[in-house]
Amino acid sequence: MTFTVKEICQKIWNLEEKYELNHKEIQDCYPWQLIRMYLYYEITRKTNVFESAQQSSLSLFDKINSFLPFIKNSITSNPLSGSEHVDVLIFDHPRKVVFEDEYQDIYSYFLKDTLNQCGKSFETIESPYLNQHFRNKSNIKENNVKFNDRILLGSFIHKTRNRGKLPFTENEKQFINAVKEELETAFKIDIDLFSIMEDHILNFQYDYKKYIELLQRKKPKVVFLVVAYENKALIAACKKMNIDIIELQHGTISPYHLGYSYPENTMKFNGAIKEIEYFPDKILSFGDYWKNACPFPIDSENIISMGFPYFEENSKTYMKIAEDKNSEDGNNQKNEDKQILFISQGVIGKYLSKLAYETASKINDNKDNNENNNTQDYNFIYKLHPGEYGTWKENYDYLTKASSEFDNFTVIDQSEPPLYELFAESHYQIGAFSTAIYEGLAFNCKTFIIDVPGVEYLDDLIEKDIVKKVKSSEELINYINNENISIQEYDKDYFFKNFDETIFKNILK
Repeated sequence: MTFTVKEICQKIWNLEEKYELNHKEIQDCYPWQLIRMYLYYEITRKTNVFESAQQSSLSLFDKINSFLPFIKNSITSNPLSGSEHVDVLIFDHPRKVVFEDEYQDIYSYFLKDTLNQCGKSFETIESPYLNQHFRNKSNIKENNVKFNDRILLGSFIHKTRNRGKLPFTENEKQFINAVKEELETAFKIDIDLFSIMEDHILNFQYDYKKYIELLQRKKPKVVFLVVAYENKALIAACKKMNIDIIELQHGTISPYHLGYSYPENTMKFNGAIKEIEYFPDKILSFGDYWKNACPFPIDSENIISMGFPYFEENSKTYMKIAEDKNSEDGNNQKNEDKQILFISQGVIGKYLSKLAYETASKINDNKDNNENNNTQDYNFIYKLHPGEYGTWKENYDYLTKASSEFDNFTVIDQSEPPLYELFAESHYQIGAFSTAIYEGLAFNCKTFIIDVPGVEYLDDLIEKDIVKKVKSSEELINYINNENISIQEYDKDYFFKNFDETIFKNILK
């Protein structure tokens, strides 16, 4: 691997400062702000820093089969039809889980209860996940849900029809080419920056116009959204209409997450700090820890700790298991079959699956070769990310070997048992930079971070000795065998505070 995540971010920030990229206006918008995250992913992919996400790709049949529902949803669940006014619009996360017997977005589901209590009208605008909607159809009308398919389909058609037709000026073309050459020189890869910018500008132009139309029809006083860096046109439309736009935290934030991190030098324009135009007004975070997680382009008073209700509600059931586990550890009692949990992510899955296999193999060999057979017994659990469920057998050779060779190695490729149950039962967790790592810490799992690209996201926890960084299975096993491993105490509520409904109610006022 040629670059680290830190080096890639630094090179991008240097270019942003040199060319004042975040405030460079082209075709009546700020395209660098639109492509910033996309370009980061493109660079990490082309430099082989990250693997692809291993997510199942849609076949031609799947795409054709999903096109008709797209058309149907555009007609029957069009958010642009009707003119009913609402107090609040919610743009939730497309990925849903079954919670309380219903498909729900775990980051925003709680809003509707408080809104109903406060007598506020609202509507949820939902985008498809893997080209389909995971909703209980009988509850769509009851829960005031409209699908965003109409705007997404129109945006796709607009981009397809107009690609290559944007009237770039000569100065704009020269500027884009100059930045393209610097990027290619810095990273030693080919980047079609012109096409990337053109596609994002075309999407933005259409989406922005439609969101303005939506806001004029619905007249909301506030808009909540999840994943702001994928909804720049919505943010721009809200700011144009003077409507508060507030993001609900959905994952890990770090100094190297370019969806949120804007060092001061990247915000300068003509020598002065200028607002990032396509950034939400406020962020409602999981806990106080995230307030200083990166250099946000908004004042710290606008990063508001409100809690993570889904984690709070679901973890209660399993905290007693975790307490019993930790009590036994504290009394130095030998636990049969201590559990080692690996938390996978598509972009680092190949690294982690190899580490898991090697760790299980060496620990099992050591037990088999120990004449006294006096070593600790372990269960190895490899929890896949939902995006890996359908493809792991083709992509992860080490997992297929481990699951066939070892009786104490289990691959979890479904939503059961619940992740929080696995945390509660596990003594150790090993992963990279998933949000789940922080959730596992709340269950007092001794935590090890594999030294792979993206490990920088957890530099703060590593420096504070809350987690340990490991480079190999040997190093990991040494830590596991060391019963007196020193890990710094930490306040679990610092990451995920109890949900404070009064904060949300005050926002509604």
